[in-house]
Amino acid sequence: MTEQGTQRATFAGGCFWCIEAVFQRLDGVVAVTSGYAGGDKAAPTYEQVCTGRTGHAEVVQVDYDPARIGYRTLLEVFFTAHDPTQLNRQGNDVGTQYRSAVFYHDDEQRQAAEAMIRELAETGAFDDPIVTEVVPLDRFYPAEGYHQDFFARNPGQPYCQVIIQPKLDKLRGRFTDRLRH
Repeated sequence: MTEQGTQRATFAGGCFWCIEAVFQRLDGVVAVTSGYAGGDKAAPTYEQVCTGRTGHAEVVQVDYDPARIGYRTLLEVFFTAHDPTQLNRQGNDVGTQYRSAVFYHDDEQRQAAEAMIRELAETGAFDDPIVTEVVPLDRFYPAEGYHQDFFARNPGQPYCQVIIQPKLDKLRGRFTDRLRH
């Protein structure tokens, strides 16, 4: 359930710690929750998802105020924050749980995601084909508490410094006007 006046978007772009930290920096985003979607096991655990046998992807669910930030901007940030040309991986994180996907909540989101992918392909934004799935959100399962706000709680952790911080630096360079002040 979202706050009145907010909308929800769900994205998978590799490790949820990474994209959670990115979306949390955006002005107009009111909440980001790491979790799992796209699989067939009810209430999966992190350990189960890591096996790659549940079908779930690591995702973030983003609640946002559409009067302050639009879904298209969220898509632009999503496609900037990860490599949508890598199939079932992001860097050293390998497996279907790290796939690139937009889990749409309604037909308007589906159309916007498909249009963005077409636009990126037509403009040659990436050297390789985009493999991002655009699929309906069936069910979202919040991840365990220790996964929530991971970067905010562990900024000095090596993974955070080597993998997440460069994504935040890239975001700062491209979306300065969209960041919280």
